[in-house]
Amino acid sequence: MHRVAAYAKDAVRRMVRSLPGPARTRLRDAIACSGRWRSAPMIEDWSQPLIGPQSRSEAPGNGLIKATGAVTGPDVVSPTRSHGSIGSSGSDLPALRCLLVTCALDVGGLDEVVAFLARRLPARGVRTAVLHATSSPAANGEPRGRLGRMLQSQGIEVHEADESGVPRWIERWRPDVISAHHAPAWVLAAARRLGVPYVDTFHGSHDIFGADWQAEAARGANLSAIVSVCELVRQQYLAGNPHFPADRIVVIPNGVDDERRSGGDRMAARSRLGLTDEYLFVSLARYCLQKNSYGLLSAFAELARNRPEVHLVIAGRPDDIRYYRQTLRLRDSLPCRERIHLRDHAAAPAELLAAADGFVLDAFFEGSQLVSMEALCMGVPVVLSEAGTAREQVGDDPRRGYLVANPLGDPLRVNWESMGAACYRPQVNRDAFAAAMEHLVVGREDYLRDRERLAAESAVRFSPDVCLARHAAVLRAVATGADLPSSDHAETGSASKTGAR
Repeated sequence: MHRVAAYAKDAVRRMVRSLPGPARTRLRDAIACSGRWRSAPMIEDWSQPLIGPQSRSEAPGNGLIKATGAVTGPDVVSPTRSHGSIGSSGSDLPALRCLLVTCALDVGGLDEVVAFLARRLPARGVRTAVLHATSSPAANGEPRGRLGRMLQSQGIEVHEADESGVPRWIERWRPDVISAHHAPAWVLAAARRLGVPYVDTFHGSHDIFGADWQAEAARGANLSAIVSVCELVRQQYLAGNPHFPADRIVVIPNGVDDERRSGGDRMAARSRLGLTDEYLFVSLARYCLQKNSYGLLSAFAELARNRPEVHLVIAGRPDDIRYYRQTLRLRDSLPCRERIHLRDHAAAPAELLAAADGFVLDAFFEGSQLVSMEALCMGVPVVLSEAGTAREQVGDDPRRGYLVANPLGDPLRVNWESMGAACYRPQVNRDAFAAAMEHLVVGREDYLRDRERLAAESAVRFSPDVCLARHAAVLRAVATGADLPSSDHAETGSASKTGAR
């Protein structure tokens, strides 16, 4: 019996390891929600300041610190604006119906991109609705995730359905084109049966880690086009699936949603967090292998040896409970443990970034890192590991911050196996990452004086108008059978080429 149980357990492990990265992440999340999370060490919420009074009654009742853990502030879009209407930018074109399909609509970067497109594409002549395709049998049509509920409150049609309900809802809504974001395979099958053009979106290298390229070649033949958030992922895909037409995969870097990421009051935000003269590093990242919080803590500990004024807050959802526990265990073993704050997801990241002196992300892989772009747009200098579009975001300009080697050295070596082998060991970029953070601390006053200029420059470089125009052009081209815009279109230059080495 024990042998049978061991065999079954091993079979399950092999099955899980064979899943694509996003599927594994969502599976871990489902397991956590089913009970394992309740026995996990409690993650810090936002009911307390980082430093100062520890009683809930003494904490201010608004802004970042709120007894419920919710965060209010400029993150919330006013529901008075009608996002379902067609704006002037698209008034000379027939309205296009685009259904955005995703596997998640809660707190992740992918989720934010879907919500951004849903809200802003109508002004480009594209009417939108959002379909959250889930494997949950509890799906009843009503969105359960934070962003889904928010979009619905703003007048955007949002529907949550499982495999049995998705085809009926697609047929009812009658889209001209589907824009897919980590959608399950059965969504593409439903689109084919219903004759709806299908544009897939790659948000990072993890979309193709461990791909069965023979199966992908067959799947790719059914795609109308692919959007990749960075050129690196585009090249990786074409190397694995060389038969896919190169002109049918278009690079569109993310843009920063200027409607949601307005600046906050720095002094007020720092006061609510209990900060005075301390230097605050912020990392907005889920607790999971990809984001490498464990490696970040190791680098921060090196810096903190000689910098008693530095603090680090990591704010994110604990997607992988085992990984979170390991990170917590490392934190508690460090001499600087009182200056490392492992917090839950911050629903108003703009206010947290307003309080920050520097932003840090030591990820193994990314796509087009939205959180670091948002930090730059608020004038906050960054330290990024080389992943996704980090090189394009930072370049060689120290006024923006510093680019550090990937935790594995070569970003092209990154896959689930190599990350798993390196995640809890000393990483090759640790000392360089600590040195880059030291540069930000030493230059603190200069960076504070330069904040307004950096924010203005970044707002131009990461303009949402470029991203929206490119997505609208691709969707319209697919729906009408026109040629796709090329990846090296001039509009992408400000975001993808500025500052690149």
